[in-house]
Amino acid sequence: MSPMLSLLLGGLGAGTAAGLLMLLDGRILGVAGFVAGVASGHDVPFRLAALLGLVSGGLLILATAPGLLPTVERPLGLSVGAGLLVGVGAALARGCTSGHLVCGLARLSPRSVVAALGFALGAVFSAGLVHGGAL
Repeated sequence: MSPMLSLLLGGLGAGTAAGLLMLLDGRILGVAGFVAGVASGHDVPFRLAALLGLVSGGLLILATAPGLLPTVERPLGLSVGAGLLVGVGAALARGCTSGHLVCGLARLSPRSVVAALGFALGAVFSAGLVHGGAL
């Protein structure tokens, strides 16, 4: 499967999940908020179920249709460091891409527009660093 098709399917899945969560339960789908809630002990059963659903969905796809998932070959240390930086960015932005880009922009949240611009600039800068410093 082409990377573009797998990205399209992933985006449709995320948007559908976010819309259903808002319509059926009035909650915003934000993974950073789910993690923070579990860590702080707030509404743990719901948030833990949501996180486990995300992980189990990925594992199910990996087990049944591994060609749907894109692969990136990077050193483990680089991946761990990137993940930590994403966590720091989500904390600074008071939300992550799923909360701001998928849900916040759909609600026309000014805070999410600013966060989206920050995410985009960070992505361009990071890509420039990873791919030889060409910005």
